[in-house]
This record gives sequence, structure tokens and C-alpha cells, in this order.
Amino acid sequence: MTLPTHMTAIDCSGPGGPEVLRLAEMPVPTPGAGEVLIRVAAAGVNRPDILQRMGIYPPPPGASPILGLEVAGEVVATGPGVGGEYRGQRMCALITGGGYAQYAVAPVATCLPVPPVLTMTEAAAMPETLFTVWTNLFERAYACAGDMVLVHGGTSGIGTMAIALCRLFDVTIIVTCGNAEKCAAALDLGASHAIDYSAQDFVAEVARITDGKGVAAVLDMVGGDYVPRNLSCLADEGRHVSIAFQRGAKAEVNIMDLMRRRLTLTGSTLRPRSSAFKGLVADELARTVWPHVADGRLKPVIDKVFPLAQAAEAHARMESGGHVGKIVLEVG
Repeated sequence: MTLPTHMTAIDCSGPGGPEVLRLAEMPVPTPGAGEVLIRVAAAGVNRPDILQRMGIYPPPPGASPILGLEVAGEVVATGPGVGGEYRGQRMCALITGGGYAQYAVAPVATCLPVPPVLTMTEAAAMPETLFTVWTNLFERAYACAGDMVLVHGGTSGIGTMAIALCRLFDVTIIVTCGNAEKCAAALDLGASHAIDYSAQDFVAEVARITDGKGVAAVLDMVGGDYVPRNLSCLADEGRHVSIAFQRGAKAEVNIMDLMRRRLTLTGSTLRPRSSAFKGLVADELARTVWPHVADGRLKPVIDKVFPLAQAAEAHARMESGGHVGKIVLEVG
């Protein structure tokens, strides 16, 4: 097939509010070695997109300046070293940028096949949160069957994916949410417990739920003054994993408490990691998680779907904090 030379994409012309996102014509990217070109059907919207638009989270070196960290669509071209059998396949992919467009380049190593039970919109809502929750909660925090964990932001994309994975792998999950309605939504999705942090002290509630024993792990995207409070929620040998810091990048912790209770304080960022590392994660997900996706036992929670031209409205929806689950752009 003959590919177009130009495509419609979202241009983020400069730091600012959602209104800086505008449709523009841009060149179709060319896949490099180990990459495929995907004709994008849908792209997920994620918190890092908001931060990049605001000018406080620049893309890593070599990444597309176009927003968008996950896509789903059809492979229409392959780069050097990638077999032609990939052409025509339905794939979703974790990418470092470029998703808000009609075409996007993805490392073949970070692609996963879209099974018939998933729509392209659902598939586009999977990679970023799935890779993030798996690498941080199940690998860095070693969550396993029988554990009890605490995850903040229970109705976010990360939170809803964490709930789904914990249900699949027999992990008891406590989440925090900003109001009673969101707590009810989290419980409906399968959370074992939901704490309304606007009305309850989550440290006291975790102590009550666990009979004072604490949780095995905390997945935190809040940072700041939440970190010492999170550590108070941990059982001996507990693991704390930071993946964002919405309330600040600095925290004061009691080192003696870490030593005495043998706690682990760690964290990670996924976007700057190499394609080789992400490929290893994709391989593990293909073996351990993707069979559940193919069988229809794991699907993302979709909050709202917008056409590509309404990317600004999609960002405004995320920034409002009212969403439950993922926000997706349909490219068509």
C-alpha cells in the first residue's frame, strides 16, 4: 500500500492550558530499525501528557514531540530488522511519544497483539497503565497472592488497572479516593476497601483494616507529605514505590524507622527506560497477563472517549479530576 506523506496530528505549540492543543498537518514518521509504523485507531490520554503540555515534563531524547504514550491500530510498515509478517496485524503499543496522530512509530518489542475481544479503543487504554502497574506494584514491590497493598488514586487509570490486576492475582487492594462516589465506584470495580481521603485519615483506616499489621506494599503517585504517612501504613519488610509526586518531590522520612522495620523505599519512571527493558516487560506481560486479556478477563475501565480533534477537551476532563478510568482519543 502507498502511505501518505503527511498526517493529521495534535500540535502542542507551547506550554499552557488545554487550549494550546490544535490540529495540524505533520509528516508521517518513518520506522527505524526494530520499529513498526502503526496507523492509529485510538490513543490513550495519560497524566504525563498533561505535564508535557504544561512544559514541565519534556520528552526524552529522540522521542517524538507529539503527545501520546500508547496507541492501538494496524501495522502498515516495518523498519529494518522487523519481519514483514507484522504488516496488517492489530497491535497496541507503549511508545515514548507520538500517539496523538494518524500514524505513530513504535518499537516492535513494546507491541502486544490486540485480541478479538478488545476494541481498538479498549486496546489503546491498556499499555501505559499495564506496564506501569506491573513493573512497579508486581515487580519492584513484589506484590503476590495473599498480600494486602495500598494504592492511591483508586479511580485513576493507574488505580483502576491496579484493582483489575490485584483481582486477577489474588492480591487484596485498599485504595484511596477523593469522595464517597469515587469510593463506591472503586468498590464496584473490585477494590477490597476504599478510603475517602477527604473525610478519613487513610493511615488510621489502613491500621483499622489490617488490625494494625499494615500492608505489604504502597503504590504512591502523590509524594510530598504522603510519603511518611505511607511508610506508617507498611508492615515490617514493607515496600514503598513512588511513581509520581503530585504533592511535591521532597519528603522527610524517619531513617531509624526504615532501619528498624526493614522497609524498602524505591520508585521508578518508565518513559525514559530503554526499548530493550520495555521489551522484557512486554514479554513478561505476554506470558502472564495477556492470556487473561485474550480470554476477556482483563479489560480497561473507560471513562470517556473523544475524537482526536477534541484533545483539548480530553485534557480538560483529566484535569477536572472527575474521571473514573481511562480517557481515550479515537483517531479513526
